[in-house]
Amino acid sequence: MAALQLSDIIKRYDNGFEAVKGVSLSIRDGEFVVFVGPSGCGKTTTLRMIAGLEGITSGDLLFDNERMNDRAPKDRDVGMVFQNYALYPHMTVHENIAFPLVIRRESRQFIKERVEEVARLLGLAEQLQRKPKQLSGGQRQRVALGRAIVRRPRVFLFDEPLSNLDAQLRVQMRAEILGLQRSLGTTAVYVTHDQMEAMTMGDRIVVMQGGVVQQTAPPEEVYNNPANRFVAGFLGSPSMNFFTGAIVRDGGMVFREHDGVSIALEERMFRTTPPPEGTVVVLGIRPEHITPVQEPNNQPAFSAQVSLVEYLGHEMLIHFTTGGTAKISRMSSGAGAVAEGDRPLLAIDTRRLCLFGADGQRL
Repeated sequence: MAALQLSDIIKRYDNGFEAVKGVSLSIRDGEFVVFVGPSGCGKTTTLRMIAGLEGITSGDLLFDNERMNDRAPKDRDVGMVFQNYALYPHMTVHENIAFPLVIRRESRQFIKERVEEVARLLGLAEQLQRKPKQLSGGQRQRVALGRAIVRRPRVFLFDEPLSNLDAQLRVQMRAEILGLQRSLGTTAVYVTHDQMEAMTMGDRIVVMQGGVVQQTAPPEEVYNNPANRFVAGFLGSPSMNFFTGAIVRDGGMVFREHDGVSIALEERMFRTTPPPEGTVVVLGIRPEHITPVQEPNNQPAFSAQVSLVEYLGHEMLIHFTTGGTAKISRMSSGAGAVAEGDRPLLAIDTRRLCLFGADGQRL
């Protein structure tokens, strides 16, 4: 087990492109941290620098206060699981799992005992003499996990390990990976572009964009209190609704969307001093916090025509437009009938509002 410290880590290539721009992060011993973001955001490059597969241009990488920048990958004691499994097709499951111990010249008896222990842990005891081509996708992923954990590394590194699996198997493997990490207590760094994996697996989420960390926090904090508009829009499915308008003073402070809704604002809704009249701001609200109601009950409410209703079994997604932009309300399927063409009264839970400036930062 190990605690990791990334201090102002930069990765700059020979052509001058900076893939990672000053990432600083402390990862506690035994913590499961998930890097998430769109393609090209720098998350995989950061993982590869931790593994030693990419050189660090500047900054410091520490394992338990020991500098790792110049250590070869084999000397960092990390176990890495890749997206493509990277199994040797000519080797059996036993031989694939045992390979890290073989190259370290461990005794045959030790290798046998460790492989059998890991195989039992991963439900592979009956598959040890099979070749990878005889296994399902989930079983091949377990073999890749087994090879990573067989020598009990200080840190697990996962590079989008579930991308090649179907949706149902991804759900199963998420639980298995998380359960395995909890039982072993090994520090884990996991990279994904899938926000569902990030939300369900991470003790903390590191959201990246453009090589820069946008926010680091537990999943519920990132979801409920996004640091900026990018984080707010990236996490959540459907993503957060955004109303663009201006602050006006009309017997009080009011947000007014162009040709759209008006919402009375209070100072408590702002993290900073409320901006002056005329300032363009963006109001963000999650779909589940816009709900059809019969009466507003002291909540700001507006009427909008429904353009589409998506029935998802346990819930419905109601599509509508205000201010010229499409938006979505989420409601329980049993909460009442709403059909395309209806103009329901929609109420906003102002306790859940997020306000952003024109630069995308929280206000």
